[in-house]
Amino acid sequence: MDQSYYDTVTTMEKDGIDPEYMDGWMSGYLHNPIREEQRITEAYQAGFDDGQEKKTDNMSKYKK
Repeated sequence: MDQSYYDTVTTMEKDGIDPEYMDGWMSGYLHNPIREEQRITEAYQAGFDDGQEKKTDNMSKYKK
């Protein structure tokens, strides 16, 4: 795992980002398969999309 992954996850935890976004971001970043359709939330999908592109553009929208 690279340092940017750990740094980003640590930042999300400290900032109180929605766990659904975090789970999606981590899954997308690691190229895991997406959840089954009935379990996908808006936050998860945004995180997954951002994670695949290794960016955090939508992260602030999911701060709790």
